Order: sequence, then structure tokens, then C-alpha cells
Amino acid sequence: MARLVMKFGGTSVANIERIRNVARHVKREIDAGHEVAVVVSAMSGKTNELVGWCRDASVLHDAREYDTVVASGEQVTSGLLAITLQDMGIPARSWQGWQIPIETDGAHGAARITGIDGSKIIQHFNERGEVAVVSGFQGIHRPTGRISTLGRGGSDTSAVALAAAIQADRCDIYTDVDGVYTTDPRIVPQARRLDRVSFEEMLEMASLGAKVLQVRSVELAMIHNVKTFVRSSFDDPADPKPGTLICDEEDIVEQQIITGIAYSKDEAQITLRRVADKPGVAAAIFGPLADASINVDMIIQVVSDDTVTTDITFTVPTADYERAKTILEGVRDRIGYASLQGATDVVKISAIGVGMRSHAGVAARAFRALAEKGINIRAITTSEIKFSLLIDAAYTELAVRTLHSLYGLDKAA
Repeated sequence: MARLVMKFGGTSVANIERIRNVARHVKREIDAGHEVAVVVSAMSGKTNELVGWCRDASVLHDAREYDTVVASGEQVTSGLLAITLQDMGIPARSWQGWQIPIETDGAHGAARITGIDGSKIIQHFNERGEVAVVSGFQGIHRPTGRISTLGRGGSDTSAVALAAAIQADRCDIYTDVDGVYTTDPRIVPQARRLDRVSFEEMLEMASLGAKVLQVRSVELAMIHNVKTFVRSSFDDPADPKPGTLICDEEDIVEQQIITGIAYSKDEAQITLRRVADKPGVAAAIFGPLADASINVDMIIQVVSDDTVTTDITFTVPTADYERAKTILEGVRDRIGYASLQGATDVVKISAIGVGMRSHAGVAARAFRALAEKGINIRAITTSEIKFSLLIDAAYTELAVRTLHSLYGLDKAA
């Protein structure tokens, strides 16, 4: 017998028939003798509707009341799934975040989990053999007693954190895809489902554009070594596919140099021309952006021929592009740049693989291959297990296909 956490996203619980399908997945694990906690998202589209209502009520709404409203979507789903399981003869009850409790900090709308007490759920496993159906995405800020939410994709984080708290043997994340692929199958039909991916690789993939898992959920899985499967809720509940296991690098016997190619269209480029090359300038540029909670990613600095000025290029999320420009224009006198240039028609292409640690020249091969295709690289960043390239958005599909083939990801394992 094992203890499992099963998480189902919005498309998996979009209507009553899909909730019944979820219940059949849960029943399969119960019939196998496992203890099961289920974490559910709001029904597909419901959170957007609730967010819209908040904005209609007041553009400058109270974040605490916002959380009260949007957390109700998961509450509805948890109750409906519990009712469905009971109708199938399976003991079940719904749990809201505050009942467990899942404790968070006070950053309403984007709270972080500070602790979970899983003892009540374990008690119900032992005494009642009861399935715990938990509302994802939410918790409680203990000092104020207010409901808090974890931000978009927070149900993944809820599930992994709960798995760690109740010492689950594994956490199954059910989505509308049957695992993690080498790249987006919509761009590369030859993309393959990966049997296993390391925590570090999945963390990079999630942060670089892959939408399968939320970044924070992968961080928690890695910290607490929670073995996590990505599976499809649309598989036959009686004969589901194994999905992709997210695990420790040591649990992967054979490791390719490059595991996957990710891309992100949520990028905008800003270049400050002829900035004074002196101490404190970088702080004057990036300090105000940080104070405005604008995340800066790629940064390139090129010293001009006169050696007294420099050009600085960096990227920000597309949604923050106009705001970042306004902030930088407001501190122009302090920075002392000659002009500000920007572009939103760019995309970030990334290659990820722990095998890069022990192989030289991996990125250089990509530079040559893209040059042969006539693709210009605007910016480059690297880390121990990935490199990212900023290119014109028009070349997205060509670049992804080129790199996918270059590193042998088209070939069957």
C-alpha cells in the first residue's frame, strides 16, 4: 500500500462528466489499496470569470477580498468531487486550505506556503479510510485569519507541498497532456514524451516557457525529494499511461546531453545606448525595476570604442515592457543614457540538459546551426545545464526544429 497525492487541473474537472472521470482515476488507486489525497483546481474558465467579477466591481480592489472570491472556484470543485466519490461508494470529504491548515505568508494573490500540518488528513486515512479532496491554490494567513491564494498554477504547488507534508510516496499531476515532451509537439511533430526528467531540468523547463508544471511546485518537489509524475487525466482510467517521472538526477540511468528545447514568447528587449561606464550605473538601472517587481532576465553589456560609455541590453516580461520603459525614462537624468530602444517581436529559445555539465561546445553547435539557417542571435545567457538565445520571433519554429534535430531529440530512444 502506498500513500498518493493526485492533482487534477481545470480542464480535467471542467464539467460534471469530467469530474466523474477524475473519480474513476481515484477509484483505481483506492481499489489498489492506496491512501489518496486529491488536490483540485477550479473548473476550466471559472477563475478567469471570478477575476473578471472582481475587476468589474472595482479596478483597485482589496487583495484580501480578491482572494476570498477567487478561492471559491476550487471550493466548488472539491465539494463536487467529494459528492461524486461518495456516490460511487468511496468515503470522501472535502478540505479547504484553512481546514488542513495550509499556512502562507500575507502576500495575497501570490502567497507562498510557510507550513502545512498534514496530521488531520493522515488521521482520517487511519480512522476512516477516507479520500481527502483538497481545494488547491489556497491557504490561510494565520496572523489575520484571512484566506490567501498562491497565484496562477498554485494548485500544483499545493499538491507537491501536501505530498511532502503527509509523506506521500509520490505525487501525480494530471493534466491535458500525457507527460513532459522534448519540445512542443505542435511545433515539432517528432517530439517525444520523456520517461524521466531530473528536478533541475524540469525547473529550467518550467521557468523557460514549458507550461506543464508551475516553477514553485518543481522547487518544492526538488527540496523535499517528492517523486512527481506528469500524467493525462484523459487516459482510460482503467489503463492509464505511465506519464513522465520528475525525480532526482541519480534515478536516471541514461542521460542525454540535451533533454529538451523550450521557448518563451513572453519576452521584450530594452537597450540603453551610450550609458556612462562608471560605478553605480547598473544599480541605477536595475534598482528601480526591482523596486517595481519587474523581473530582468538576460543582460548584456558592451563597452563602446570610446571606453567611457557602454550599451546595456536586457529583457523583461512583455507585460512589463511599457512600465519598464516609463520607469527608465523617469530616471534618465540619474542614469545618463543617450537613447532607449526596445522590441517586443523577440522570443527566447532554450536548450536544457544536465549532460551539458560534462560536455564542451554544446552551445557552439547551436550557434553554427542557427547561423546556417540565417537566424541572428540578439542575446545569449548560459548556466550549468542550459543556454538561452534571444532571436526574432519570426524564426521561432525554425529555431526550435533546428535545435531539436541538432541534438538528436527527433530520434526514438
